[in-house]
Amino acid sequence: MVDGPDQVTAMSHHVNSKIIGWDGPDDPDNPMNWPTRKKWMITVSLGMLTWVVTFASSIFSTAARPAAKEFGVSTEVMTLGTSLFVLGRKYPLFAGYFVFELFQIPVATAENVQTVLVCRFLSGLFGSSPLSVVGGALVDLWPPVERGIAMSIFAGANFVGPVAGPIMGGFITQSSLGWRWTAYITAIMAALFGPIAFITVPETLKSSLLTRKARSVRLSTRDWAMHAFAEETPVDLNEMANRILVRPLAMLVLEPIIILVTLYMSFVYGLIYLCFEAYPASFQEDQGWNSGVGALPFVAIIIGVVIGAIIIIIFSKIRFTRIIKEKGYLPPEQRLLPMMIGGACFPIGLFWFAWTSSPSISWVPQAIAGIPLGMGVMLIFLQGQTYIIDNYLMNANSALAANAVVRALSGAGLPMFATAMYKKLGVDWATSVLGFIAVALFPVPILFYIFGERIRKLGRYAPSGGRQE
Repeated sequence: MVDGPDQVTAMSHHVNSKIIGWDGPDDPDNPMNWPTRKKWMITVSLGMLTWVVTFASSIFSTAARPAAKEFGVSTEVMTLGTSLFVLGRKYPLFAGYFVFELFQIPVATAENVQTVLVCRFLSGLFGSSPLSVVGGALVDLWPPVERGIAMSIFAGANFVGPVAGPIMGGFITQSSLGWRWTAYITAIMAALFGPIAFITVPETLKSSLLTRKARSVRLSTRDWAMHAFAEETPVDLNEMANRILVRPLAMLVLEPIIILVTLYMSFVYGLIYLCFEAYPASFQEDQGWNSGVGALPFVAIIIGVVIGAIIIIIFSKIRFTRIIKEKGYLPPEQRLLPMMIGGACFPIGLFWFAWTSSPSISWVPQAIAGIPLGMGVMLIFLQGQTYIIDNYLMNANSALAANAVVRALSGAGLPMFATAMYKKLGVDWATSVLGFIAVALFPVPILFYIFGERIRKLGRYAPSGGRQE
């Protein structure tokens, strides 16, 4: 029997009346409507988790040389301890974070190089959970303008953590504590911040919150038909496989925006990890500094990252707010203006670092080169990520998954050849090669600022309007 139009309408109305949603736009249970103070507490807690994981990703770079000497292997082999950490992705936040913490102990107590490398890899695999989950949580909490500011904290943690690692690790390694305490210190920090975040960070995902709400309504009203929309959706393994595996790969191959922005971001991301080999080559080997003092020039990169975050906040508060008031939405291409500023700062920092590296020149100019370098890294990475989100909206998770895989491979791969490249070419020409690559990638945001809307309309996965309400 086929239902008539009236029957279908009635049935649809009956079913829809049983769906639990937010109680209007001002529902206090909606994470978007939580008190600003609470949202900032959650944002900072998530930022601290991210900071600890990214700190752990780089602190071992200072332990590579003494560990290589102890285990009788080459420095390139021990560099895998940094590279293998960066390869992992995608595990639920606190479960992954807890396992990440546990794997610091076998690294600290390792009796052979195999234990160090395997446990560093597994630590990175499980520790990637904040890097995968935090961005989505911030989307749940913040509207577009405020989200840009909150994302600057997340992105800042992504880069301040790796840069802070070698600074602390350098002093730990040269002290009586030795290289093993780089892992112990990481475990202690993870044990400190993990429980704090567990207490302060609630669930933010809309579908999960509404499912809980529906369960509570069913129990209180005894109306077992009440349900959340997410409970209507069956688990389809084919759709899951398509969303997790096929779609990200297809977007990486078919979408010009994903291809070029991912290439740019991956180079920037990998270069940060390459710096953990380049800076020791310049300040420790050429200048003759010890591992602790030799890591202090990384502070300039941190200063640059902070300046980059301030620039993004200024754009968000002034320009982006004005455009949203005028148009009702923010065109994705507006995100590329700060990215262009970063694209100019990035090669400037590289060439500056390269040609002030001679031991006969004061170390001060070379150390200061980290400021434009940090600004470039922050502006390119954060605005590139936000541009992808604004372009692909409902397919943003797949786009970011493709982006994350390539970034991780770059972060793992670039440090592997850094030592040999810097020994063969020297700090000046090795860094200049990277500067020329940065110059070649500079037109990417300009290209999409001019032609982005037309390119988006030709794509299969981006909404043609690219409207971010």
